[in-house]
Amino acid sequence: MTEDQLDELAWNKMDGMLPAVVQDDATGQVLMLGYMDRAALEATKETRKVTFFSRSKQRLWTKGETSGNTLDLVSVMPDCDSDALLVRAIPNGPTCHLGTISCFGSEGATGLAFLAQLSRVVAMRADDPPEESYTAQLLSEGREKIAQKIGEEGVEVALAAVTRDDEGLTDELADLAYHLSVLLQARGLSWDDVGERLRKRHAADCIRLH
Repeated sequence: MTEDQLDELAWNKMDGMLPAVVQDDATGQVLMLGYMDRAALEATKETRKVTFFSRSKQRLWTKGETSGNTLDLVSVMPDCDSDALLVRAIPNGPTCHLGTISCFGSEGATGLAFLAQLSRVVAMRADDPPEESYTAQLLSEGREKIAQKIGEEGVEVALAAVTRDDEGLTDELADLAYHLSVLLQARGLSWDDVGERLRKRHAADCIRLH
């Protein structure tokens, strides 16, 4: 966001403050709501750590300055009226002071968004001792072993599709999704890369149809 874009924000509507919704960049989950004045937004841009104006302390406040649970800035953008901000960030630990991922309830990412959270867990497990973590063990054994497991899980999914009920099928699909997450980690990729590939294919198909 440039200085000109900062000038265009509707600072006058709330006495120099704008509400800022923070969203997990990976999962899309809403993490918290804070308020930024111009100095807080500039500090956020400069330090890449999400910073607010604390109305109770009457000063700038960087999220996680005492707990260590900071928010790494990915992007910030105004809404259509330029009087609210959407901040996309990578959380380093729980965002809420109550120890939950989000300030809006204790439930984590749901639906397909959980794949991004799963990838985050797999990345953390990569540094665990292999004798204590199946994920770390699988990663240490290399891509061939991971590929073998994916092949096995794929066969189990195919069998479940014709021999098991919906719960059994989703169990096998979950196992496959987990092992695919491990493969993505081993290759330095993420589910975002898969989603982007699907988006590009969809866009190309739409162009062809028109």
